[in-house]
Amino acid sequence: MVKDNDTVIREFNELVNMTAEELTEWLKGDPSTSSGWTKDDGSGESVGHESGRKIVEILKKNPNKDPEKYDQDDIDHMRKVVAYNKRHLAQEETAKQNTESKSYKSLKNWGHDAQKP
Repeated sequence: MVKDNDTVIREFNELVNMTAEELTEWLKGDPSTSSGWTKDDGSGESVGHESGRKIVEILKKNPNKDPEKYDQDDIDHMRKVVAYNKRHLAQEETAKQNTESKSYKSLKNWGHDAQKP
């Protein structure tokens, strides 16, 4: 069953625990660019890195997290972010314990810092 938009928005805002500024800084570094699956468009960018850039756009566009200010493209990407973060947080305890793990780095690309309370 597909989650309704209100649920997706709420879960996105709970799971994405990095600010636009924190995520922007993270995305500039080598750990970010070297983790995750590489897109097959020849760009060399990982899927998660691209997602992180989209998350930054969403966060900057709507800093007050007003549900009425998200468009359908935002919500579609938010749905992917929620699914990715929930799946990986449920599967990978390593991300919560080891900041050098691929899991930790990949989750950060998707806007979730597993070391934050």
